[in-house]
Amino acid sequence: MPFLRRPRHKTTVLLLCAAACLIALLSLVTMRHLERRSLLHDAEQAREQLRLHGEALELLIERYQVLPGVLALDPEIRAALSNTDIDPAESERISRKLERVNGAATTSTLTLLDRNGLALAASNWQIPGASNVGNHYNFRPYFQRAMRDGSGTFYAEGVTTAVPGYFLSEAVRDDNGKPIGVVVVKVVLRPLEQTWAETPDSVFASDSNGVIFLSSQKAWRYHVLHALDQAARERLTQTRQYGQLPRQKLEYRLLENLDTSVQRVRLPDVGDVIWISHPLSQQGWTLNLMRSTASSISAARTMALAVAGGLLALALLGFVLWQRQRLAQLRERSRVELERLVKHHAQELRTAQDGLVHAAHTADYGESRSLQHLPQGICVVDAQLNLVAWNRRYIELFRFPPGFIQVGRPIADVFRYNARRGLLGPGPIDEAIERRLNHLRSGKPHMHERERGDGSVIEIRGNPLPDGGFVTSYADITAYKNAARDLRSLVDSLSHRVDERTRDLAAAKREAEDANRSKTRFVAAAVHDLLQPLNAARMFLSALRGRLPDAATREVADRIDNALAAQDGILNSLLDISRLESGALETQVRDFALDPLLDALAHEFGILAKARGLRLERVPTRAIVRSDEALLRRILQNFLSNAIRYTAHGRIVLGCRRDGEQIRIEVHDTGRGIPEARQREIFEEFRRLDDGGNQERGTGLGLAIVDRIARLLGHRIGLRSTPEHGSVFSVSVPRGSASAGQLQAPRPSSGEDVVADSLLAGCRVWCIDDDTRVSQAMSLLLERWGCRVELAGGVEQALATARPGNAPDLLLLDVRLGATTGPELLPQLVARWGREPVVILHTAEQDEALRTLARERGWGFLSKQARTSALRSLMTHFYQRSR
Repeated sequence: MPFLRRPRHKTTVLLLCAAACLIALLSLVTMRHLERRSLLHDAEQAREQLRLHGEALELLIERYQVLPGVLALDPEIRAALSNTDIDPAESERISRKLERVNGAATTSTLTLLDRNGLALAASNWQIPGASNVGNHYNFRPYFQRAMRDGSGTFYAEGVTTAVPGYFLSEAVRDDNGKPIGVVVVKVVLRPLEQTWAETPDSVFASDSNGVIFLSSQKAWRYHVLHALDQAARERLTQTRQYGQLPRQKLEYRLLENLDTSVQRVRLPDVGDVIWISHPLSQQGWTLNLMRSTASSISAARTMALAVAGGLLALALLGFVLWQRQRLAQLRERSRVELERLVKHHAQELRTAQDGLVHAAHTADYGESRSLQHLPQGICVVDAQLNLVAWNRRYIELFRFPPGFIQVGRPIADVFRYNARRGLLGPGPIDEAIERRLNHLRSGKPHMHERERGDGSVIEIRGNPLPDGGFVTSYADITAYKNAARDLRSLVDSLSHRVDERTRDLAAAKREAEDANRSKTRFVAAAVHDLLQPLNAARMFLSALRGRLPDAATREVADRIDNALAAQDGILNSLLDISRLESGALETQVRDFALDPLLDALAHEFGILAKARGLRLERVPTRAIVRSDEALLRRILQNFLSNAIRYTAHGRIVLGCRRDGEQIRIEVHDTGRGIPEARQREIFEEFRRLDDGGNQERGTGLGLAIVDRIARLLGHRIGLRSTPEHGSVFSVSVPRGSASAGQLQAPRPSSGEDVVADSLLAGCRVWCIDDDTRVSQAMSLLLERWGCRVELAGGVEQALATARPGNAPDLLLLDVRLGATTGPELLPQLVARWGREPVVILHTAEQDEALRTLARERGWGFLSKQARTSALRSLMTHFYQRSR
């Protein structure tokens, strides 16, 4: 009826539009919810990191808190202050004493002030132009508080040295308890800024006036968070706390309050960040941390897109099912008409047997929800003839008592229960049970009918499952027996065909999964073994860098470190590719500046190109892209490697072009080119150009890996080539946010391992690793940081050396130690030491269970692939906290 089609078509279009609008609305709501949840999760992690920074700061101050009080009780100092006039010789003698104490305590400056605030002696008395002796400090709050209350604290820039520090003061009293002077200890806190700068977050401390006085971002130092009132300005001017009066305000805009202590703000040169604050009540300061929201929002949006895709797929599936239902209704109507002419048309003949085996194969254990829609009673047993699944109809047909049907119950018990009720027919019970068990053991389909005492007829069908076991259906066919008899042969034929195909598919799937798992395990083990000597080389280089005499040599060391880091990335990328094939690879997509990546690649491959007589040129760029940096690097490494391998002379150019909302990164070469017929072929596994004569042959896997990575990231790979003139390989990457380049944390300088101002000086360390090269490299590196490495070796050496009382301050412990593991070895060492030291698991393993174990036991955890600066920061935190 054509006149009915138009309204029905219009209704369908309206339903689809409504579904699309609903999906868009749900996706938007989901995205906002996921963004907020992801930001709050990041805030929790940042809050914990900020708490650790706060503990490290307070621990550093606590180390020197008692020193002024001890010096205030010194008889020589009290005697010197008792005199109304101190001569130069006495001043020099007291200064030398303070100098000796300062050298032992490793503080910045010790100063002795008289009752008028005049510096009589100081530990820096011999430093020309920087000595405190003879200067007046009565305007400083720490002096005024000490004279009034007995002690005081104050953070300020030094009047003489201009070096900022935290001043701790204590009044010196005479025999009558009257203050006659003040001892002042100045503690330098600037080394903490270096530790903060090694993290990707922005960390800073502000005082009660909102002045930033310590910051990992040096440009923020002495900025104010809010305008200073007149009283604060006068107070800062009078005390000369920061030299010049802080005037410049830290520019930011509040976007929203995520929680009572979490704000989301936007900074002009950084972008969107979450801002967490932690009060240091004892000092009256506030410790702040800002973390970028880019990764959290990106992950939330990706998840929202996945949800939208899932909803769209469900909507399309629903539409298809609706259309199929309509077609099924039409077919049912036709079938009813036909069956009315043949034996009352048997309109409700059981037709679901085709899908029974599949439904049973995919059913969950117990009373399966996936079997509830079937009109038959379903019983599924495993290869040991024990019950694993059933549906409610099965319980209703046989009227089993509650709790009788359970997972794992032998089917023989069920047969015996039915036999006692006369449901297995006449004859000996044991023979009837054995006959039915033999049916199940034979693994062959069977069907028979049984007439029950109440006159109803039950059709029993049994089918083997592809992976062993049996499924049996029980259908009440009293009303449909005649029709079923006519169609039974057809149903059995179709069921047999389904069984064969299901078994074949299941066997093929099992073989593929076993092969994939074996390959993944092999790749993971191989990469782990390859990373051990590579990590040792990187630590040797890190230890060597600090001993190199000039900048040019250190630059070469930096290039070597970059090359080793790139090789490290390649091995991990191989492991990621194996995870990709097993469905376990997680990408880290973010916005980042492209130029540093291209610069590193140009230096890395420039040496190889020069050795081949080629020129490698790079075109600088200011582009920001959105991708996984490690995987994108892997793509470009393959492009450059192939360009060098297949170019005999000429040059290679690395650069990028804008292509709408995409950035196309290109590698041009002047090689022999690739025929058009082979341009698609080279992206297949183990395909390579073999007509190069003396050219070095590759493995034939590089471009195949490139193709898989590109498909994973959604990037487009391009190739233009002219035989005998050269080729252009390209990858198109989405453009990123312009603020991403400012957001990235600066890399630590090559002097990161210098001992100066090291907070690890004197720390006793044991390093237990079964790889000798790693142990030697770690020993050299730790000694550069001022540590005392008392042991660097394997299990046997550790057990032979450990004895009561010689436990280290820090224990760096590998996980895989030959026949044992680090966590298994630790109790044996603790039993010999008599106590447990601070433990840091330093391993190449990436198992999340190890991280959980370390967190539960209060250990540190760090991957061997992390930079040495991260190890130093973690060791510093644990060492300071333990003291």
